[in-house]
Amino acid sequence: MIEDPTAPIDFPALPDPGPRKARALMIQGTSSDVGKSLLVAGLCRAYTRRGLTVRPFKAQNMSNNAAVTRDSDLPPGPDGQIPPGEIGRAQALQARACKVAPSIHMNPVLLKPQTLIGSQVVLRGRVLGNCRAKVYHKMKPQLLPAVMDSFHRTAAQADLVLVEGAGSGAEVYLRKSDITNMKLAQLADLPVVILGDIDRGGALAAIVGTHALFNESEQARVVGYIINKFRGDLSLFEPACELMTQRTGWPSLGVLRWFEGATRLPAEDALALERPADGEGRGLNIAVPQLSRVANFDDLDPLAAEPGVSVGWVKPGNPIPRDTDVIILPGSKATRADLEVLRREGWDIDILSHVRQGGRVVGLCAGFQMLGKVVRDPRGIEGEPGETPGLGLLDLDTEIGAEKTLIELDARDTLSGCRVTGYEMHMGRTHGPGLERPWLMLDHGNGSPRPEGAVSLDGRVTGGYVHGIFGDDGFRAAWLSRVGAQASTLDYEARVEAALEALADHCEENLDLDALLALAR
Repeated sequence: MIEDPTAPIDFPALPDPGPRKARALMIQGTSSDVGKSLLVAGLCRAYTRRGLTVRPFKAQNMSNNAAVTRDSDLPPGPDGQIPPGEIGRAQALQARACKVAPSIHMNPVLLKPQTLIGSQVVLRGRVLGNCRAKVYHKMKPQLLPAVMDSFHRTAAQADLVLVEGAGSGAEVYLRKSDITNMKLAQLADLPVVILGDIDRGGALAAIVGTHALFNESEQARVVGYIINKFRGDLSLFEPACELMTQRTGWPSLGVLRWFEGATRLPAEDALALERPADGEGRGLNIAVPQLSRVANFDDLDPLAAEPGVSVGWVKPGNPIPRDTDVIILPGSKATRADLEVLRREGWDIDILSHVRQGGRVVGLCAGFQMLGKVVRDPRGIEGEPGETPGLGLLDLDTEIGAEKTLIELDARDTLSGCRVTGYEMHMGRTHGPGLERPWLMLDHGNGSPRPEGAVSLDGRVTGGYVHGIFGDDGFRAAWLSRVGAQASTLDYEARVEAALEALADHCEENLDLDALLALAR
């Protein structure tokens, strides 16, 4: 737990990145989930296709969907190698749109919510500890030097940096502790584009209200606004654009129509789980309890993309459907708290009944920990110290520790013969006889395969720590065959690439990218 938010935070001295090379443009939103991450990803791919060296940057991201990077501020291990770090999944997707590997400098501060008022704080791949929101706001000025250092390193490597704000840029009551919206724009001298979302309604009030809340210097920094997620006859909305420009003095930089391909890209925010599910009634029925601190839920995207598979998120207040073939327990940032959620919702009874009737259960990361007999947290890493009974479906127990495991995987599963790529990202260590029946045997090419995960005696309950495992087409096909379903010929990585290309086309068709680029400085 972080006790002193005013204590200076050290970060390793790195070589001087040199003078800033890149032009930069910042996208701020009128609220969360207006489409900032998606727009930045589309612009990253569009400008990359034009031959520019483009990099994304988001000073602070709050998300339990994270990706592993090959760099970090952690000290070298015994082998002399720098351990991996982590950033928000959205910035990893934006890096992919730029056709480069993700880096900690693209998202130097990552907040991973664990309770309603507290989060784990990750600075450039290094876990600083957990703290409550009030403590974090006092701590943010200590993070600012590392944020600016990462921005300058990113800008020294590129022709163009596309900077994403967080939430709403008009939360002016947080101005003193801001490190990711207008304070960053001021320090880095960034021109700002305001993005509004018309799909939720109130776009006119959101843009005009944002202008009203900004002070004069903030208003002057804005170079225009874009309206996102438009559907219908644009001519009917043109008077609203005229009124917004009249009230704010900001020019309209375009209206982005609704992008149908958004669901083919990994979502950053758990708000995406509130949208209606696709594919209901198809072939294999997979049910996923929607936990309170669900993490890395994009693990399920490749399964949901299969035409013969229906993936349904079970919302609180609803039982797990009786026609479910497989229940998947996803990752979570608070394993014990979400075990309590399972019991409060009665999902534990549904899961145990499902197994008794011959159904299958898969646990991923924290979901794997929940399948064991007990989860202990003696140091209070994820909440109050103590222990919580698991579901008892695997003969295992887990202890949450202070040291985080971050591993990038590219191996072959000797049991299925399939390639397995992905990553491990967890705080706990799991022990017990159940590990003698592993789910995977990962051969990293060094001649000594490593067991991963566990399988119950009857083979119907399976779990492991590997995220992203279903993204490998061969492994996904083998797993689907094992649970009695038929895989398609889906190439999941090609599907994501095609979606990024379509998103870039969408930006080209709806916006004047030459004019936007001219606004960057």
